[in-house]
Amino acid sequence: MVGSVISLLMSKTIAKWTTKMEILDPENGHLNYEANFLVQSIKKLSEQAGIGMPEIGIYDSPEINAFATGAFKNSSLVAVSSGLLQTMDRDEIEGVLAHEISHIENGDMITMTLIQGVVNAFVIFFARIVAYAVQKAISRDDEENEIGGFLYYIISMIFEILFGILASMIVAKFSRWREFRADAGGAKLAGRGAMIAALKRLQQTSESIDTHQSSLATAKISDNPSKFISLFSTHPPLEVRIKALESSY
Repeated sequence: MVGSVISLLMSKTIAKWTTKMEILDPENGHLNYEANFLVQSIKKLSEQAGIGMPEIGIYDSPEINAFATGAFKNSSLVAVSSGLLQTMDRDEIEGVLAHEISHIENGDMITMTLIQGVVNAFVIFFARIVAYAVQKAISRDDEENEIGGFLYYIISMIFEILFGILASMIVAKFSRWREFRADAGGAKLAGRGAMIAALKRLQQTSESIDTHQSSLATAKISDNPSKFISLFSTHPPLEVRIKALESSY
C-alpha cells in the first residue's frame, strides 16, 4: 500500500525523467503553433472540467500516445508524444486531450493507486493464511521446527503468485471501466465527434503498422487478444470503445 502511494507521489517526476519531455510554459508568448494549440486546448478543457491547469509536456517518440499522471487533480501532468502531434488533426488531438483531462477530473490516478494497494495487501494477507493452513496440515509436529518455516515461505510465495494473477484481473477490469468513463467524459468536454474521431484515428493508424515492429504492440492497441488474454488488458479494444460512444447518444 505504501509502495503504491509513493509511486503515485513520484509519478510526475518519473514521467518527466523517463521520457525526457519538454515542459511548456503557458506564459511564454513565443511558443510554436503546436505548443500554443496544446496550451490553449488544455487550458479550455481544464476550465470546463473545473480542475487546475495541469503541466503540459511534449516528448519525442514516434508512437501515438498521450497520458495524464499526478497525485492531485490541481497539480497534474498531461503529456503527448511528437508522433501524436504529427499524425492527428486538431479535433482529434482535442479529443485525446479531453480524454486525459477526464481521467484527472475523475481522480483515476488516485483511485487506481488505492485499488492496487488494497489488492496487493489482500494478496499477501490471504497467501499467508493459506500457507499457514497448508503447512500445518502437511507437517508433523516433530518437523515443524526443522522444515515448517521453510515450507511456509515456499507455499506463501506460490500463493502470492496465484492470487496476484487473480488480483491483476480485478485491477485490469477496473482500468477498462475507467477508460469507458474517460471516453464519455472526453466526449462531454470536447464533443462526441472529436472523441470518436480520435479513437478512429488510433484504430486506423494502428492497423497500418506492423505490430511486431511498432511500440503500439506493447499497448495491445491493434491486435485482437484471446478471451483469456483480454482479462489482463487495461484498455478495451478500440472498436468496442467507439461503439460505446456511438450508442450512448
